[in-house]
Amino acid sequence: MGRRRDRGCPCGLPAAYDRCCGRVLAGAPAPTAELLMRSRYTAYARHDEAHLLASWHASTRPAAVPFDDGLRWTRLQVVATAGGGLLDTAGEVHFRATYVRRGVVDVLEERSRFAREVGRWTYVGPAS
Repeated sequence: MGRRRDRGCPCGLPAAYDRCCGRVLAGAPAPTAELLMRSRYTAYARHDEAHLLASWHASTRPAAVPFDDGLRWTRLQVVATAGGGLLDTAGEVHFRATYVRRGVVDVLEERSRFAREVGRWTYVGPAS
């Protein structure tokens, strides 16, 4: 019996989930702000509230993450990044996330702010 062809991680990178966002959702630190943002997109697609809350900056973290069961995330496009690298303590990721809700396709676009604290990137919130 043949193996199923690997289609890549939900975040859009070609690596398999286990070698991409799966490691971050399992608790490994994301090395860059962009990779944390990609893991958060994947967590939204998989309804992984634990990862979303754990990766949210304490100053802006909500008590819970509401999920819309009628919404399906279908594509992530990283438009640009500023900072957020291996040696940075802050970064910004501009992205577009395509979704389908009740048969209607739409796009969420955001410039997200990230901060690294104690060696881990966290999502702060939308850039103003």
